[in-house]
Amino acid sequence: MHIAWLGKKSPFCGNVTYSREVTNALRERGHQVSFFHFAQEEEAPDNWPDFQEFSLPFLYKSQVYTIPTLRSRKVLEQSLRELQPKPDLVHASLTLSTLDFSLPEICQELGVPLVATFHPAFDHKLRNLSSSTQYLTYQLYAPSLAKYDRVIVFSRLQRRLLVRLGVPASRVAVIPNGVDVQKYAPGVSDFKAEIGADRVFLYQGRISPEKNVEALLKAWKHCRMGSRSKLVIVGNHGNLASSLMPFYGAEHGILWMGFIADEQRRIEILRGSDVFVLPSLVEGLSLSLLEAMACGVACVATDAGADGEVLEQSAGVILKTQGVSTQLKVLLPQLRDHPEWVQLLGQNARRRVQERYTLSDNITHLEALYAEICHGRAGVSAYQHKSMVSRVFGV
Repeated sequence: MHIAWLGKKSPFCGNVTYSREVTNALRERGHQVSFFHFAQEEEAPDNWPDFQEFSLPFLYKSQVYTIPTLRSRKVLEQSLRELQPKPDLVHASLTLSTLDFSLPEICQELGVPLVATFHPAFDHKLRNLSSSTQYLTYQLYAPSLAKYDRVIVFSRLQRRLLVRLGVPASRVAVIPNGVDVQKYAPGVSDFKAEIGADRVFLYQGRISPEKNVEALLKAWKHCRMGSRSKLVIVGNHGNLASSLMPFYGAEHGILWMGFIADEQRRIEILRGSDVFVLPSLVEGLSLSLLEAMACGVACVATDAGADGEVLEQSAGVILKTQGVSTQLKVLLPQLRDHPEWVQLLGQNARRRVQERYTLSDNITHLEALYAEICHGRAGVSAYQHKSMVSRVFGV
């Protein structure tokens, strides 16, 4: 099958990882991928396959959204029209740009089926300003998503939200994020010795308001965790990080490592960590969380987005998004002082990923969805696809 993939290669974020991992896996299974992305002259990120690429012009792009130029639609449409062989379908890993709203019309004119993966974070309970803002994104996108042949989301909660906003239930497929459990696995690491720690607590992700990192920092500082316990922060040092670092530094056992591009180094840090903490106010389904779980790290996350669903039934510790700092003030010393509990949580986390969130299963269900769209009952029927997803993911 020939897939025209529209996604991101930079700047680094979950959408970038998703596009890289899925397109790599599709190619390994014999599919042809042509990759469309907003790009200028820039260094190619690591671990990307060598496939045919098409650059789309843009005015601005960030980890969250992209502003295309007025020419971007014409460039995309012409490139798709000239693509040989003709793609069997277009799969857009949506980049939150105005071009997303034009894709159904473009693909309809070309006679090519259109699939979207919808990434935006959410909190179905609307408990704070961040969740209210994200809800507006869902409201804005829903009418357009209803025109896509299929929309992939990562959780049942996300599906219910889109259906409630008017996207036909038959067009929304639940295929959770997946992790390569061979690559992300428990293993030997010298990271603790490197930083002089007996206990390592880790946050990995964007340093942005919706990630609520300050709540974790406040709780850590309050708990006075001791000189042999370290809190490691991995993520881009933007304006928010710069404002926090003077108040939460090495004297409190907090190590700011910045953005780490090298995947093997990130895996080494995960393997050397005891506890992964994700205090977000809104989430989708965090790949960083799944990667930590796959490495056998005990995980603590809020119930924002689908993360609570991932950690349910003792696969981790689930926090409410309200009063995160207060909850962590109680929890952090308990995790420090009970290594047997931490070890058990790590084992449960690894098992959960193996049962529900492997990249291999993700790609299998994606192939089934492609076949259903392109070939109808000659490929995989909707009933078969639904049954297959239910068996693996329990949805």
